[in-house]
Amino acid sequence: MFYHLSGTVAEISQNLAVIDCGGVGYAVNVTVNTLSRLKPGERAKLYITESIGETNFDLFGFFDKSEKRCFEMLIAVSGIGPKAALSILSYNSPESLALAILNDDVKALTVAPGIGKKIAQRVILELKDKIGKELGETDWGSLPAISAPASPAGENKALADAMAGLAVLGYSSAELGPVLKRMDLTGLDAQAIIKQVLKEFVK
Repeated sequence: MFYHLSGTVAEISQNLAVIDCGGVGYAVNVTVNTLSRLKPGERAKLYITESIGETNFDLFGFFDKSEKRCFEMLIAVSGIGPKAALSILSYNSPESLALAILNDDVKALTVAPGIGKKIAQRVILELKDKIGKELGETDWGSLPAISAPASPAGENKALADAMAGLAVLGYSSAELGPVLKRMDLTGLDAQAIIKQVLKEFVK
């Protein structure tokens, strides 16, 4: 099983990067976001998810772990294949995807080519179920600037929304607690909190 590939970017084309690792070129399917951070001739490290079938062995690579986690979350949705997941992530960052699901924002998902209203609604429906389960298990008293999930105001609401969005992405309260305690959340909205948390996880 591949976890990551580290080597020289040999070639790039639409949604594909070839990573040369010790003389072996690996063709890796990537999102537009990941592709924009790769340059031919420079070294790069991509986190890998494999798709193995009877007639295929495809690699999907991501510049950071949060995008990889989103991809794996999306392909777990019924009827969503790797191509659709790559399309969604090419037009949505992990933090904007989380908030789109949280806010039932179908339009944010359908801007991606090949993603229709029914597919977007399915993604939102199936992944939103994760919010209730995760938030029900959250020790809110252990988190900064918030004592309960019910109707928080101001920064508390921003944190509650961010926690819900991060739950959609598969992060547990046990993972989030230590990170949030280190952060200064003053003046941050939900998307900014999610973005900062995800940055902490890739350090």
